[in-house]
Amino acid sequence: MSGHTALIPDDQAFSNFRGECTSETGWNLSYNKSGVTVWIQMLEEEKSLHKIKCRMVCKDVSADTMYDVLHDIEYRKKWDTNVIETFDIGKLTVNADLGYYSWRCPKPLKNRDVITLRSWLPMGTDSIIMNYSVKHPKYPPKKDLVRAVSIQTGYLIQRQGPSACTLIYLAQVDPKGSLPKWVVNKSSQFLAPKAMKRIHKACVKYVDWKLRHAPGHKPWLYPEQNTLPSMPLSELSVQHADSLENIDESSLTESREEHSDEEAH
Repeated sequence: MSGHTALIPDDQAFSNFRGECTSETGWNLSYNKSGVTVWIQMLEEEKSLHKIKCRMVCKDVSADTMYDVLHDIEYRKKWDTNVIETFDIGKLTVNADLGYYSWRCPKPLKNRDVITLRSWLPMGTDSIIMNYSVKHPKYPPKKDLVRAVSIQTGYLIQRQGPSACTLIYLAQVDPKGSLPKWVVNKSSQFLAPKAMKRIHKACVKYVDWKLRHAPGHKPWLYPEQNTLPSMPLSELSVQHADSLENIDESSLTESREEHSDEEAH
């Protein structure tokens, strides 16, 4: 999204995203173990700006369950251990909304947050959920968090039969600031695979959880259930990275405490 005006992605934007998810051209393989594969594409070495792509094969999770889990914000608060706060702000169309998400970063980095325009679309046997960063006057950057920028982030879910699917996660995020090299390495070698496995685990437990928590409530499938206030697109503009404060964290070294904490989980 290159201009200043926020736009709802059209069918071509979804097709382009799917094409990038399934192409291996220009990507460097950085991890491949037990059904999870991770690729990296460095864009600007000096800024640690990169794209990351993860693919996970799930032989025991249906595409429908995966789609529900990635949409269900109440369930996310339960399984996503990195989340600090997340909430929906308003709806733009039947398949687009505005949301807030803040997350814990590896110590000693500062935690980040984003405001994103999210949209979703079923495409045959595939489904896509994707987002990019926008600005909203009521949700300016916070003092204790670094406002990151999702240039484009999303999921492609591919149905592989009645109870199996493949999940591809593609992210181009500007973390705002010069990050140390170990962060990029750690995200591809450790954090991304761990996050994918956590999603898989969440999917396995979801059906039972949902039976006990408003089982029929799925506004991402049934737009008439959506109680969010309608918002005009004109209230939003694209969040460009260069308008945000840069944080230089390039000299920070990895916290030993973080490592032992990770191993304890």
